[in-house]
Amino acid sequence: MNGIVHPGRGDRLWRGIIIGTPYVWLLLFFLAPFAIVLKISFADPIVAQPPFTPFFDWSASAGQRILATLDNYRFLLEDNLYLVSYLNSIKIALVSTALCLLLGFPMAYAIARTPQPWRNLLLLLVILPFWTSFLLRIYALMVMMGQHGLVNDLLLSLGVIDQPLAMLYTNGAVYLGIVYSYLPFMILPLYASLEKLDHDVHEAAADLGAKPTQVFFDITLPMAVPGIIAGSLLVFIPALGEYVIPALLGGLDTLMIGHTLYDEFFVNRDWPLACAVAILLLLILILPIVLFQHFQQEADA
Repeated sequence: MNGIVHPGRGDRLWRGIIIGTPYVWLLLFFLAPFAIVLKISFADPIVAQPPFTPFFDWSASAGQRILATLDNYRFLLEDNLYLVSYLNSIKIALVSTALCLLLGFPMAYAIARTPQPWRNLLLLLVILPFWTSFLLRIYALMVMMGQHGLVNDLLLSLGVIDQPLAMLYTNGAVYLGIVYSYLPFMILPLYASLEKLDHDVHEAAADLGAKPTQVFFDITLPMAVPGIIAGSLLVFIPALGEYVIPALLGGLDTLMIGHTLYDEFFVNRDWPLACAVAILLLLILILPIVLFQHFQQEADA
């Protein structure tokens, strides 16, 4: 009567399906596995199949009761191995993120300032490594950095060194592998932010007497903050739980939580302790995301 068109039942149904599909996806493939891992983390390890005690006791004599223990989390706090693993993982992830930012920012800025069609070509070169298997790229690094690899052979032929360098199985090799693997995840968000910059503002600031460094810190850097945060999260989060790169390129002293988690699951067969390690790792990963959302809400307010 008043000209307002109310959505029909079919429209409401399709709207509910479209909105509810992501929530169903998260429920099935995130919340449900997380609940299972959380439940196992409160169990005790046993020699059986599955190798942990049940969460509920349904025996007729004892009645219904919950069999839960905090021993796994208590053991994580008492054993220095896990503390060292977490701290070393955080250190390696932070340093790798900083290196990716230092390398990725000028590359993203150069791509954003490059005219077409060269810009698309440079972006293609950035994502080109994704066309090759991640594992194959890490094995290629192993071949290049080996004692008889390309790098040592080149340095020996140039007379720079007298004997092959020990580059593999070191922390430096781990940093190189992480930066090499995750650098595109830093460049692409930075490019998305820097590509939106109005270069006329830079020229106006220069005409008013601003130096290039002042233009960068007063104009370019503040506008690139969303890309810096997004790229840093995309690098830091997977680097923190990385397993393949430390296992193949790192040495015995390169202790990261991903390798510790693997050992607890498949070597020690202590699934409850491994699940506790995974839950604590997930909490550490959630922390930067929560901080990012907090600062983002303050910036929008």
